[in-house]
Amino acid sequence: MARLLHIDSSATPGGSVSREVAATFRKAWDAAHPGNSVTYRDVAAEPVPHLDSDGIASRFVPVERRDAAQRAAAAVQDALVAELVSADAYLLSVPMYNWSVPSTFKAWLDHVIVPGRTTAFGNEPQSVRGRPATVVLATGGAYGPSSSRSDWDFATPYLHRVLRDGLGLETEIVRVELTLAHSNPAMADLRGAADANRLEAHSAVEHRARALAARLAG
Repeated sequence: MARLLHIDSSATPGGSVSREVAATFRKAWDAAHPGNSVTYRDVAAEPVPHLDSDGIASRFVPVERRDAAQRAAAAVQDALVAELVSADAYLLSVPMYNWSVPSTFKAWLDHVIVPGRTTAFGNEPQSVRGRPATVVLATGGAYGPSSSRSDWDFATPYLHRVLRDGLGLETEIVRVELTLAHSNPAMADLRGAADANRLEAHSAVEHRARALAARLAG
């Protein structure tokens, strides 16, 4: 049975569009995998620690020479890497904060992207190269290629680089834009476009989940 690692990172569990769209993916995935083959982590509700000097040192200091702080940091990293490696597919819901990804999501990435261990360069022992990742990227405004603010979007190129090139994942980013249209009076004329975009995102992830379920079952 295929296993999914689902990461949510929105700081607002109520009303989060990234979580809402990710839930549609999960519904389709769970229908295809009734055995509950999902590991779920909410890095907003239970943040992982930011990578610090002990975490970095633990990557280079032999196990028998690590001090207590380094052992504790290594244990956190090992647990997160184990979740990553044990999954066959990934669902990552990521809102755009200040034109990039939430720091909680970046902290998670910093623990699981480990040169010499998990990255896509060379024959690394815990590489996840080639596995499928679905990213739900929610933005309050419009930052697509035709937008005047397309160059303000640092989340999309970052996610492509770290997931596709850093981890070697087969990455599909499903964008859902204009999520602030219904709460910002200045965006009232964009509410129809926002609703249409949200429906498209729900349809895209549902199709993606079903397609992956069928592919991974084969």
